[in-house]
Amino acid sequence: MNGAIAILIDGDACPVKEEAYRVARRYGVPVKVVANAYINVPREPLIERVVVDGGFDAADDWIAERSDPLSIVVTADILLADRALKKGAKVIGPTGKPFDAGSIGNAVAQRALMADLRAMGEVSGGPAPFSKTDRSRFLSALDEAVNRLKRMHPGG
Repeated sequence: MNGAIAILIDGDACPVKEEAYRVARRYGVPVKVVANAYINVPREPLIERVVVDGGFDAADDWIAERSDPLSIVVTADILLADRALKKGAKVIGPTGKPFDAGSIGNAVAQRALMADLRAMGEVSGGPAPFSKTDRSRFLSALDEAVNRLKRMHPGG
């Protein structure tokens, strides 16, 4: 983004915004919550709401365009995760599962397979309900990602 560590949140349906704010406050890292519509965010200097105009993928495009090796992207969107990884960003899903070069190919393929199965009526429903364990795992993963970037880029 601009030579500083930042957390970029795909905000439309993110269940862990409060957890991200907590980690951001702890380390003094700015957060940008990006969405297609107005989302309530705390009125604090570190936390910024970014409302994008445009089509369905406008928020994803905004995040992908600004991702860099000092970014931590929080998203459940596998295609956005893939785009951010290609820009060098760290990517964490809301369940705390990190996406990386080794896992993203399988995740993209599984997404395509599930879309095909849903289209044929073979699969219905969505992901498992979000749990306290997911929330805890996310907090740990984000804390670890911020610490790793701060060690690698002390001025970031």
